Amino acid sequence: MLTLRNASERGLADHGWLKSFHTFSFGHYRNPREQGFSDLLVINDDRVAAGKGFGQHPHRDMEIFSYVLEGALEHKDTLGTGSVIRPGDVQLMSAGHGVAHSEYNHSPSTPVHFLQIWIVPDRVGAEPRYQQEHFSPEQKRGRLQLIISPDGADGSLNVRQDARVYAGLFSGDESATLTLAADRYAYVHVATGSVELNGQLLHEGDGVRVREETMLHLSRGIDAEVLVFDLRPNELPQMP
Repeated sequence: MLTLRNASERGLADHGWLKSFHTFSFGHYRNPREQGFSDLLVINDDRVAAGKGFGQHPHRDMEIFSYVLEGALEHKDTLGTGSVIRPGDVQLMSAGHGVAHSEYNHSPSTPVHFLQIWIVPDRVGAEPRYQQEHFSPEQKRGRLQLIISPDGADGSLNVRQDARVYAGLFSGDESATLTLAADRYAYVHVATGSVELNGQLLHEGDGVRVREETMLHLSRGIDAEVLVFDLRPNELPQMP
């Protein structure tokens, strides 16, 4: 069963320097029907103006990853990490028992467009940590590349939860199929372009809750960049 979360129905926070679409409840946007899915708590589609960003702020007990679509995002944290994240890079910060970070548009002249995604961890009070890897367009072109997993398989980043995240690029006749175990849920988010999921047309910003399906087939993409989450069969996120 596929349940569409239409892009036009998302929450919107427009602060001038920041335009952020919220798939699930976040900040001042509250929707009782959209409180996350399985262990997936936040998908924010953020556009930050040149030279602007988020000052240092704390997090704890959350797996937070950023996926840059255009531009460059500068990250600094209290672990001593300083990095610039560009398209193809995946950054995962495990907040554990507490960490503070800042995120700024690295460019003084062009905006940055990125997704920030929160996954509820399987434990609390763990040691904070930072990971970053690059996945080239060739690794994602016409296939689903594993980018996040519980065991770091295939060069993916290691997340503290029974969740796997795949990224793919699709145009023209490119297609890919992901087989799901019978007892799993999934979530599909279209970051850019359009694509068909099991024959259903999806556009940029659309999301789909997946239940009681054992196969996901992506095809007929037009400049599509897609994230697919393989998740536990829980309806709502719960802290351990």
